[in-house]
Amino acid sequence: MWVEHDEGSPADEGSPSIRDGLVLGAHWGLLAFIISLSLYYLLSLLLTGLVFGGLVSTWDPSDLGPLVLLAFLPNLLLGLGPVYASRKWGSGMRGDFGLLPTGRDVRVGLACGGFSLLTAYLLNLLLLQVYGSEYLSDSATNVLQNLMSGIGWLILAAIVVVVVAPLTEELLFRGALWGGLAYYRVPPWVILVLTALVFAQVHGEPSRMLALFGQGIAIGAARMITGRVSASIVAHATNNLPPALLLLSGA
Repeated sequence: MWVEHDEGSPADEGSPSIRDGLVLGAHWGLLAFIISLSLYYLLSLLLTGLVFGGLVSTWDPSDLGPLVLLAFLPNLLLGLGPVYASRKWGSGMRGDFGLLPTGRDVRVGLACGGFSLLTAYLLNLLLLQVYGSEYLSDSATNVLQNLMSGIGWLILAAIVVVVVAPLTEELLFRGALWGGLAYYRVPPWVILVLTALVFAQVHGEPSRMLALFGQGIAIGAARMITGRVSASIVAHATNNLPPALLLLSGA
């Protein structure tokens, strides 16, 4: 399974660990997950330091669109690690992740994405009772609308929300991490729960952890049903579409 690369060239015959899908004693998916997530947090801290160090003061306060999009930059690192590791040590993007969606991937993804939205709606209603009206007052969509001026920046932000974030996050969580855990024969339902927990934690919104966990379960179900990351990408994009449309409605 791990011998052939996407380009069809054989893996290094002189390295048994690579032939077995192992790098430094661990499966390459777990290694890609750890390194990508570490770089994500490191870059996030550096950007936060730049902001609090006075970078914001050099921007036109009437249009912080470029600065907001810069905040999405660490998100790219979530997907670059799995892509590199898959091409170097795995079977390539199509072999490891099933990246090109089939008709079944789309159908299952849309269904799971719709279920994710329903799950989020019901859990948000519950959390609204717990936290009160303040719970939804500082949503990411409202923040982006307040910071950005101009339809161009809003459209670009919406593309990031619907296309870029689902792609990079799914390659990391339901791609590299899922594949690495599956290599060690962790039961699929345990992988589903663990990836959903990590998915919720990475978003850094403690008050919404329960809702994000529920969404992670629904999105991960698409991966578990089809065995392909492309299905979970469709589910994730479907889940993110309403917030993106809400974002554009403020233009």
